[in-house]
Amino acid sequence: MLLTAASAPPPEVDVSITGLRNTKGQLLVCLTTNPKAFPDCSKDKASVRMAVKAADAAHFKVAAPAAGTYAIAVVHDENSNNKMDLAIFLPKEGFGFSRNPTITVGAPSFKSASFIVSGDTSQSIKMKYML
Repeated sequence: MLLTAASAPPPEVDVSITGLRNTKGQLLVCLTTNPKAFPDCSKDKASVRMAVKAADAAHFKVAAPAAGTYAIAVVHDENSNNKMDLAIFLPKEGFGFSRNPTITVGAPSFKSASFIVSGDTSQSIKMKYML
């Protein structure tokens, strides 16, 4: 008797967002395994990018393509223009990262925000606002 295993669904990251200053606009979410593409996934064609309405952003799921080491970056795009707005090099909109690394100058390293996905997992991200 020959048994064939159905391929398992890709692992999911269950994301909880706290500290959202309002429910205007959307959250731009980036999930990547590429340290050179973090936190801006635009240089990573294999990244998972999605937009979540801010009103629905307290809790959502992101499908990881496969098991691996990932990092998540989130931008609260309050005016829904699909980018982070800046005011003299400071973000005007909120942002957050997986594992909530300490933010000093600039974005955190991939290493400080990375986590292992070997099956369904979860991340709680606290939003930060500079202005």
